[in-house]
Amino acid sequence: MSDYGFDTLLIHAGARPDPATGARQTPIYQTTAYVFRDADHAAALFNLQEVGFIYSRLTNPTVAVLQEKMATLEGGAGAVCCSSGHAAQIMALFPLMGPGKNVVVSTRLYGGSVTQFSQTIRRFGWSATFVDFDDMAAVEAAIDEDTRAIFCESIANPGGYITDLDAAAKVADKAGLPLIVDNTSATPYLCRPIEHGATLVVHSMTKFLTGNGTVTGGCVVDSGKFDWSASGKFPSLSEPEPAYHGLKFHETFGPLAFTFHGIAVGLRDLGMTLNPQAAHYTLLGIETLSLRMKKHVENAERVASWLEGHDAVKAVTYAGLPSSPYHDRVAQICPKGAGGLFTVTLKGGYEACVKLVDSLELFSHVANLGDTRSLVIHSASTTHRQLTEEQQKAAGAAPDVVRISIGIEDAEDLIRDLDQALAKATG
Repeated sequence: MSDYGFDTLLIHAGARPDPATGARQTPIYQTTAYVFRDADHAAALFNLQEVGFIYSRLTNPTVAVLQEKMATLEGGAGAVCCSSGHAAQIMALFPLMGPGKNVVVSTRLYGGSVTQFSQTIRRFGWSATFVDFDDMAAVEAAIDEDTRAIFCESIANPGGYITDLDAAAKVADKAGLPLIVDNTSATPYLCRPIEHGATLVVHSMTKFLTGNGTVTGGCVVDSGKFDWSASGKFPSLSEPEPAYHGLKFHETFGPLAFTFHGIAVGLRDLGMTLNPQAAHYTLLGIETLSLRMKKHVENAERVASWLEGHDAVKAVTYAGLPSSPYHDRVAQICPKGAGGLFTVTLKGGYEACVKLVDSLELFSHVANLGDTRSLVIHSASTTHRQLTEEQQKAAGAAPDVVRISIGIEDAEDLIRDLDQALAKATG
């Protein structure tokens, strides 16, 4: 369906009438297992000789529609959906890494991702090197013989900073490494990282893709363009797989090697499965993605501009503002706008941030972003609380900073709410 426009793909990609009933909307296939035609059919499925449904930890018809839709929207060869954005990050790294191997990652990441990369992955024997991706020479210098991937966010959470994906891809290509891009804050409406050289794209579908704060879900989209056999660094994809009688995923499945491995090994053994009801809600949300993202961007531009002129505000990080050092990257990386996420630094410091959050009425104080509702959080005391102050500052979540996710309400109402809350915070 690649010949259709983006808005048409939001509705129709992967979503065909149900063959059994003719249902136009994708049904929720709430089933654990699937009946095989006969013993030969079952054996062929388990041997990866035939594509089909075995067990819903691996494959499910509702989830399969979402996977095809996500791959199409991102311009990839295939996709694997899983239980959360954090699960997607582990799923992306799982076939690439091994004990003693490392990944080079941006300092500007969601706080939970910083913890996942700096602490949790050590339990697998993996490690991460954090680098400021505004300095591509430093990124290149951080790569060594044990590096297996480069990881960044397209629009970084919480500050809304835009990464130069083209430059990052050049560094990755030179090193013969896959570039993994978290595209959660941008969505494929604003940015398609594969067009800028990304190998894999990960999402927390919990956020803008679903857009209504009802489910958690993650996704890994494979570009299908990386040569997993070229360097010998990715044996899980290039060498015989003992669990499948010596099958070589890259040799057998070509551009879909990573996708098949993600399902046949990743979901099989890690079990980070997306449930079909969550997939259904996400499919419903994606249908209105363009409409919502346009309003998110429009509102964010107006609110950020107003905040920048407020006496209580020290700085606003929104890349859509002409004053932003990342403003020039909007046209290059996110031509439809800089998204709906940014941070505000208050002159009153930590105490003013806390008072602002407590004084807002329309904004919901929650640990989420990308909702139709406008959301606010003081990252340093919540989502980034586990980090050192140095890490918080590097991530754009210093103690005097509030993260704002702009929704699709009337911008005038959001500005009025911020105005009264700022008055109380600085009173």
